[in-house]
Amino acid sequence: MRFAFIAKHRGIWPAAWMCGALRVSRTGFSAWLTRPPSQRSRDDETLGHRVRASFMASDRAYGARRVWRDLLVGGERLGLHRVERLMRAQALRARPRRRRLPRDLGGRSAGAQHRRQHRQGGPPRETPRLSVRSRVHRPPP
Repeated sequence: MRFAFIAKHRGIWPAAWMCGALRVSRTGFSAWLTRPPSQRSRDDETLGHRVRASFMASDRAYGARRVWRDLLVGGERLGLHRVERLMRAQALRARPRRRRLPRDLGGRSAGAQHRRQHRQGGPPRETPRLSVRSRVHRPPP
């Protein structure tokens, strides 16, 4: 993390100054810059492309678990947490499933409302609300 910070900000501040401030060696930083990517990061890059392809093929509906199963069927050997990490790195999030029908906004005609009131015995009546003061205090027997 420190080396990545130095590499990102070395256009603003001198690398030697940041290495001293972050207590890392300048030779370690230069070795980190010239080091080739690890096998794991190269594999993550290729798997990231496959994860994205599976996600897009599902019309952005698959979550990490379904993408993981899709890759297992395709012959990949990897864990669920790795797929979750790769999806987070690419900001891939499944669309939430609609759980119920859309809300009824009540666009009915006046006739339907009249029939409903007639079926229930007339227009709705207001029920009296009771408050704490309206209750009568009765002493225990």
